[in-house]
Amino acid sequence: MNAISTQMTPEVVNSPREVERVVAGMPTSDGAGVRLTRVLAHTLQRRLDPFLMLDAFRSDDPNDYIAGFPEHPHRGFETVTYMIAGRMRHRDSTGGEGLLENGGVQWMTAARGVIHSEMPEQEAGVMEGFQLWLNLPASAKMGEAGYRDIPAAGIPEFTAGADVRVRVIAGRSHGVAGAVERPVTEPLYLDIHLPAGARFEQALPPEHNAFIYVYRGEVTAGPQQERVGEKRMAVLANGAENDGARLDAVTDARVLLVAGRPLGEPIVQYGPFVMNTREQIEQALADYRDGTLAA
Repeated sequence: MNAISTQMTPEVVNSPREVERVVAGMPTSDGAGVRLTRVLAHTLQRRLDPFLMLDAFRSDDPNDYIAGFPEHPHRGFETVTYMIAGRMRHRDSTGGEGLLENGGVQWMTAARGVIHSEMPEQEAGVMEGFQLWLNLPASAKMGEAGYRDIPAAGIPEFTAGADVRVRVIAGRSHGVAGAVERPVTEPLYLDIHLPAGARFEQALPPEHNAFIYVYRGEVTAGPQQERVGEKRMAVLANGAENDGARLDAVTDARVLLVAGRPLGEPIVQYGPFVMNTREQIEQALADYRDGTLAA
């Protein structure tokens, strides 16, 4: 993994956010039977606006992932797939195609409509990664669809403090611009690798919603140093006096830190469609049935 190494400007957090709640993901399956853990589910969509869903998948049993995600539609949001291990081939109705490999990201803007597939290109070994759904504002839901394939080498990273390694998938961290920046929702998406005993601080606007997901090891978060273990998500409280997030590694740990500006708009979801009204959902279904959703 030869990511772009960049110079960073340290950030200091004086009043870290508290942990509002710790969430355990729910085992489920999607696609053609891929086993995964739904970490951010429907019940948290309004609380963590503009984020709609976070799925984590990890298995070395091909029966858990080999069927993949055959062709299926989306409308009204963006999908961000981050691969930790394995190989996944993406194809979509815009003509976008890419092979997602270790450390790479595919960023797909469904907008008015896209039909795509994500299929494993391996028959053995570990398959591990995450898919995050990011809502689009009402003004962009019927815009043009698009796709971007970002290899591991295209994701900027920096080292902070005691050998903390940070990959900046989206947004800005410690003066480092990520691979993707978005207006309106202003998403921040970091993959943070901390050795035991290390600390990482990230400034956050108080109005932005934020959460962490620990996918290796254990950390403490916030002024109360609440423990957040492996495969747990911690929702970070919003407070006008709080200026960011503080993480301390209890063990060697790897953590996703995700934050963004809430849209404050109605959220109406029906499967792979996320719009603002029921009528818009019905139109999406009609467009999919008559073949014009991704036309």
